[in-house]
Amino acid sequence: MAEETVLLHAAGSLRGALTEVAKGFEAAGLGKVQTKFGPSGLLKNEIAAGAAAEVFASANMEHPQALASEKRSGSVVLFARNRLCALVRPGLEVTTASLLARMLDPQVKLGTSTPKADPSGDYAWEVFHRAEKINPGAYATLEKKALQLTGGPSSAAAPQGRSVYGELIAQGAADIFLTYCTNAQAAQQENPAQRVVQLPEELSLGADYGLTVVNGASPSAYKLALFILSSDGQRTLAKHGFAAPALPQ
Repeated sequence: MAEETVLLHAAGSLRGALTEVAKGFEAAGLGKVQTKFGPSGLLKNEIAAGAAAEVFASANMEHPQALASEKRSGSVVLFARNRLCALVRPGLEVTTASLLARMLDPQVKLGTSTPKADPSGDYAWEVFHRAEKINPGAYATLEKKALQLTGGPSSAAAPQGRSVYGELIAQGAADIFLTYCTNAQAAQQENPAQRVVQLPEELSLGADYGLTVVNGASPSAYKLALFILSSDGQRTLAKHGFAAPALPQ
């Protein structure tokens, strides 16, 4: 009997980690995995419209919970956590303490992902809301100047195997890019002169990643979901920079 192929839809920020998890799943003889990575909001819309998908790994809890609320999937499990960081172009002086001032600087190009389509954009807008509490008027300034360069239906893709964030910084499309810390670290590995700057505590926020299995999925799909939550799966996520809540202490 041929092995079943599990259809995995997952957030783009999970590409490296879940590609490795999928290889481990296949190596264990548990089945084949066919992956599709992209902005979680767009993937959720595809699944809601009837696209073939079995396991959905989102960069937030809201999108999989929307599918569960519509009775399109089962329960939603928190399986990984991330944070937002700033990826900074070479030569631009930015520290954690000066980050907000630099983001507000009219001469500094601020890149984000696309809200609603991609949770990374939603998280960036939450940072803007937090900035408003520190510096009244900051929200309007940041919302107006933010360049939504990734995560949308028509956003340009990065060259194969390259970080889109690192490429956009290298091309001069943005001076500072608000993205997940895991994305920023991957971009820096490809572009060592780029820097990763932590957000100050008053702006910092975490990103909770949710996992759900779509109704009608194969038994192998449930095995994959459990494999992602297993010690092996969680160790792989941790290796790629995620906080892995199911990893034994």
